[in-house]
Amino acid sequence: MARSLVAGVLVLGLVGGLPTPAEAAVTWTPAYALEGSCVTLQTSTGYVVKDSVGYGFSSSATSAEKFRFEATQLGRYQIRDSTGAPIYQSVLGWIWAGADYGDRADWTVSTADGGYKLVSTATGQQMGTYLGGLGAGSSTFTLGATTGCAAIPDITTGVSGTPAAGVDADGELVGWIDAHAHVTAAEAFGGSLHCGDAYAPGGAPVALKGCASHGTLGWGALLEAIIAGTDPIASAEDGWPTFGDWPQNDTLLHEASYFRSLERAWQSGQRVLNVLLVANRVICELTPEHTSCDEMDQIRAQATYLAKMQDYVDARSGGPGKGWFRLATTPEQVRQIAAQGKLAVTIGVENSEIFGCREINDVPQCTTADIDAGLDELESLGVSGLYPVHKFDNALGGTRFDEGVTGAAINVGQLLSSGHWWQATSCTGPSDNEQPLVSDDLARLLELGVALPAGTILPVYPSGPICNVRGLTALGTYLIEEMIERGMIIHIDHMGVKTATAVLDLAERAGYPGVTSVHSWSDPTIVNRVLGLGGFVASYAFAATDDGQETPTFLDEWRAHQALTNASKITGYGVGTDVNGLGPQAAPRLNAGSSPLTYPFTATNGTTVAKQVYGTRTFDLNTDGVAQYGLYADWITDLIGQSGSDATVLRKQLLSGAEAYTVMWERARA
Repeated sequence: MARSLVAGVLVLGLVGGLPTPAEAAVTWTPAYALEGSCVTLQTSTGYVVKDSVGYGFSSSATSAEKFRFEATQLGRYQIRDSTGAPIYQSVLGWIWAGADYGDRADWTVSTADGGYKLVSTATGQQMGTYLGGLGAGSSTFTLGATTGCAAIPDITTGVSGTPAAGVDADGELVGWIDAHAHVTAAEAFGGSLHCGDAYAPGGAPVALKGCASHGTLGWGALLEAIIAGTDPIASAEDGWPTFGDWPQNDTLLHEASYFRSLERAWQSGQRVLNVLLVANRVICELTPEHTSCDEMDQIRAQATYLAKMQDYVDARSGGPGKGWFRLATTPEQVRQIAAQGKLAVTIGVENSEIFGCREINDVPQCTTADIDAGLDELESLGVSGLYPVHKFDNALGGTRFDEGVTGAAINVGQLLSSGHWWQATSCTGPSDNEQPLVSDDLARLLELGVALPAGTILPVYPSGPICNVRGLTALGTYLIEEMIERGMIIHIDHMGVKTATAVLDLAERAGYPGVTSVHSWSDPTIVNRVLGLGGFVASYAFAATDDGQETPTFLDEWRAHQALTNASKITGYGVGTDVNGLGPQAAPRLNAGSSPLTYPFTATNGTTVAKQVYGTRTFDLNTDGVAQYGLYADWITDLIGQSGSDATVLRKQLLSGAEAYTVMWERARA
């Protein structure tokens, strides 16, 4: 029995299971500053060298293997050898060179007294000497600076030069705002609708790899055909590093806001990014693979994803608090972050069944107590505002209709969510759009495999402008009054005219400015009332001029808003990209050939911007449109350049956008 105990102790010592007395006395802290380091690894046994199978040891420094560290999270790294292969902890105990990043290729690194301890994040085994080679052991390493390491497969921003300050001498923000983006889409809709991630341990090759489910006739490709009208057959689905199939301006279910692209926009003058956590139970249930389809669960998952994204950017930037991507839960924090020259990231929510407030055949599925608890939870997550109504009628109010195939698909979702179709009547003046369901659109859905419940009777709507018959409910009134009391931002887009009018009546009676329309989904009459309150307005990031799509241009809408009776209250103007939000980005301008954006160009903050490269693909706004978020640096400059005699006013309003949004938020909280 004594011999067995000794043997057990020896085995535990061999795999790093027991600390030595000296090791136990040392205080180890996470090693945050190794991102990009090119080093040799040395222990008391010698330098780590390349072996015939894995890695061994040598007393010769000249033969030492060269290792590159790439942060995967705070205090964790992927480590590549000189060939670029990620080293991983094998099941046999040795450490070998792998082909791709995986759980066993992730290393938690801590430091003490100039030494380093490397532990497999997946297995908990410490790196060291194992049967004469490198493997599970208990060694402390010395890292020696060297050169000639393999490069990290990564995406550069293409931005150089010293940017202008993020605030002026009076402390006012100087830069543009994206007031409506869905950076967390990878975790939305149950987590599998969207292909790709805004960040991932393992970097761009992992975050931006193709997804088999979105390839030819895969369920993802079929859903994208329904949502975006893309071809479900001609999908190469290659992703990193060639990107032959995506991202494009109209590939709606693929990642378009990788963090290096967000970084490019920030380096080119963006100051605030408003991230909307988005959810939809019906869409989630269409996917064959998903986590919880409860919409509040989806919001919680995205809030966690966003917090981890901040940590990831910190890790890639040198440690906690050192990253440029900073979450802001108050307007005061927005100003502090901008003063540091970083990007302030605010949080909102956009979903149809907020707090479970679905209605089924006009019966509310939530109570005022649910609303109170839900608002408390959202505030604890750092949420600044929300959409009381999104794509479906709910227990709070009626929605604004979509048109065409998209409208038909959403109306089917309305039926599945509430047990009834949208209900509409003819109207004059402000409307909720045109006919939301016609036979050709429904036929297209049926061709793509969308099934209607047995016995479904199709609705008949009047021709011409129509309005939702549903308005703000008693529960909706309670929610709006609570949001005003808490100083939360009311996002009025997606509300039907009847609902929005009632909300604005409440806000006007309270003298409440915290109301926004930030992605072109409200009638101009509604927008004018928002401005009258001192609210904030942004336009959807359409092309600057005609791009051949059936959409307005950004300049057309901006100019229309300048003509509103309350236009004098526009102190700053925003952009709503809706990136990753099931809406297309701007296609190339039709006149880009004769009037192109010239590269490199000078951004609004004075930096110099070259074309961005993803792997082997180079992006050009003139030919790609806004295929991914990094091209918003190009789009903003091009927009101002295409605005002619309006350039001075447009530039001033865009660069005052972040300040105007922050002022609106401050006044709402006053």
